[in-house]
Amino acid sequence: MSKDKTPRALPDNEAKAVCRMLRVSPQKLNLVAQLIRGKAVDKALADLQFSRKRIAGDVKKTLESAIANAENNHGLDVDDLVVAEAFVGKALVMKRFSPRARGRAGRIEKPFSNLTIIVREVEAAAEA
Repeated sequence: MSKDKTPRALPDNEAKAVCRMLRVSPQKLNLVAQLIRGKAVDKALADLQFSRKRIAGDVKKTLESAIANAENNHGLDVDDLVVAEAFVGKALVMKRFSPRARGRAGRIEKPFSNLTIIVREVEAAAEA
């Protein structure tokens, strides 16, 4: 008497990982996501490893999660994976106030972001 299993939203050759509530603005996170879009996963991991951006470590962790999902949950070959999509969304914005001169208050916004990474298995390039 249970509900039917929800059909899979992604094609059979794709897997994804989502990281929510990252404490960085979406604009800054998108710069790092742009760095890995369309690349092979091993090259993308190397780029994130040596990136100087603070949030690159969290993006790397999310990409590793997507790779593990592809391998363990969907039986995809890790060597043939590429980053098909890496997109960023807005989460909440914490508002804080800081005292300023002459009794005024300055508004400080602390934005959060969501990150979704989709990896796709592509056929290996023609063997030389």
